[in-house]
Amino acid sequence: MPSDLHYLSLDEVARRLKARKLSSVELTGSMLDRIGRIDPNLKSYATVTADRALADAKRLDAETAAGTSRGPLHGVPIAVKDLCNTDGVATAAGMAIHRANVPSADATVVTRLKQAGAVILGKLQMTEGAYGAHHPTIPAPLNPWNAAYWTGSSSSGSGAATAAGLCFASLGSDTGGSIRFPSTMNGLSGLKPTWGRVSRAGVFPLAESLDHIGPMTRSALDAAIVLGVIAGADEADPTAVGLPVPDYVAGIDVGVRGKRIGLAANMHGIDADAQRALDGAVAAFRKAGATIVDVELPANFDQGSRDWVPLCGIEAAVAHEATYPSRAGEYGPVLSGLLDQGLRLSATDLAKMQLRRAALTGELNKLLASVDLLLMPVMARAVWSTEALLSAGRDPEAVAGRLRYTAPFDLSGHPTLTLPGGMTADGVPVGFQIVAKAFDEGPILAAGHAYQQQTDWHLKRPPL
Repeated sequence: MPSDLHYLSLDEVARRLKARKLSSVELTGSMLDRIGRIDPNLKSYATVTADRALADAKRLDAETAAGTSRGPLHGVPIAVKDLCNTDGVATAAGMAIHRANVPSADATVVTRLKQAGAVILGKLQMTEGAYGAHHPTIPAPLNPWNAAYWTGSSSSGSGAATAAGLCFASLGSDTGGSIRFPSTMNGLSGLKPTWGRVSRAGVFPLAESLDHIGPMTRSALDAAIVLGVIAGADEADPTAVGLPVPDYVAGIDVGVRGKRIGLAANMHGIDADAQRALDGAVAAFRKAGATIVDVELPANFDQGSRDWVPLCGIEAAVAHEATYPSRAGEYGPVLSGLLDQGLRLSATDLAKMQLRRAALTGELNKLLASVDLLLMPVMARAVWSTEALLSAGRDPEAVAGRLRYTAPFDLSGHPTLTLPGGMTADGVPVGFQIVAKAFDEGPILAAGHAYQQQTDWHLKRPPL
């Protein structure tokens, strides 16, 4: 078996499995061996389900031998963020208080992955309750590119494991940037679908009206494959929209010729690394036939990131009301600080924020109606060392600054695709994001694929 098999794309591995050039058992065993060698240091997995994974791989190989295929993920080893319920396997959501929580049923997204033939390697580590910091008793995953740098939150384990070749794709969640931060910091293609495109049934919430579940992969094509499996209506989640799910893979080669891509002239604070990634994207999209159009972000855009924390806090307080504040001593300081802030929020202030949220959503809808896609940075400061992040602290303005270009699209629910677009001098990936109209995941995936046909940033791998 090739020594670099673990770094192949999901699409390539799936094709080899389908052609029976590779068995799921040998592939799964190889991935488990790699996890055993690398993850004791990387700490990306909360739980590895080796016996289950091998048993599933054996059963899927038998189905392949009998001429049966469950779909595009048949036999492919992947992993899921540890807030997705898994039948009989602990789901802690990064919380010490929930270490013994063993669900009796799978989350809908996990069920759909299994139905499509995915082999679940285990549960990926995450920040406490999917907020901004790991519980003090749980080691944070390391960035596989440079351990001195932030891995991104809250889908930290998903970012590290997918980049390090410890799974071929993963699921993450995004409430304020938690797919996009670890995707940009780990050199991944991460999709935050439209709110309502993917069911949240069986997923531990941070803030339900802001939470999005999506794939974290090594290419836009791989993200299209996974999204096509997990998207769609769900009786268990009334907020999962009943719109038909397009064949994202069939439309992946549509490209961007003739498309109008907006680039905001009034962004601020963008550092040199983030700007280079945007400039490279502009050049690639122009070469692919798109027109770059100057646009203006709404005047209330920055207010969105300032409103995000208290709005998230009050919804998180609802999610944790069974254990907070009654068991506050078992919480870490960052999550408890968020919950306390939410509980202090007055009804009047909440109403004002909700009205501002509705206005921002309307303004973003108008902006996106004027173009086909919107090109944005993920963060104004392209990458963060762990030391710099700690020094910046968690005061409201510092947090709002980090969330400036991500949180508004959680408030509005628009889909975004994060793509790798460069490297820093310290060898850390830099990304950018493409934003689209609601339920236009197909066009952003096609745009991402067109970009990745011209660039090779998504093909770079950490030296592990």
